[in-house]
Amino acid sequence: MKALSFILLLSILLINSAPTLAKSNLEKSGDIIHLLLPAAALGTTLIVEDDYQGSWQLIKTGVVSRVAVEGLKYGIDKDRPDDSGDDSFPSGHTADSFAAATFMQQRYGWKWGVPAYIAATFVGYSRVESDKHFIEDVLAGAAIGIISGLYFTEPYSGITISPTAGGGHYGLNFSGTF
Repeated sequence: MKALSFILLLSILLINSAPTLAKSNLEKSGDIIHLLLPAAALGTTLIVEDDYQGSWQLIKTGVVSRVAVEGLKYGIDKDRPDDSGDDSFPSGHTADSFAAATFMQQRYGWKWGVPAYIAATFVGYSRVESDKHFIEDVLAGAAIGIISGLYFTEPYSGITISPTAGGGHYGLNFSGTF
């Protein structure tokens, strides 16, 4: 519940402060949540859990997902439904959102993952309904994000192991919260 409240509060704040431009509210909402999900995941690692290993896993998840998306967009050149470009396949917004949602679920469990997956699904829905993507673009983006998140994310254990060296001594430092 805490995770859902956090995501909803940030969504409301960002939606109300978004520039209006010529976008529909649905498209703006999807755009904002697409940015909010990775930010919420990073915020979770830095503020809520103080989990620097998780931050690194999230960064790897996001970078690999984005590189895969951009490589496919460059190689495939599929027109968007609204004819605004030839970079429709796969959906980067959806890949980013599902990468963050998968990270949150894999790292912190379903309590964090369910609200994140709901938000990521909304992002995909908004991309199709706003005529920015076809359904297959969104499904491919979701698959890329999920696979990236599954590959790079390990469950949070609360125990940190780090190497130490100094004064001619070498070892491992174990720390955790019990």
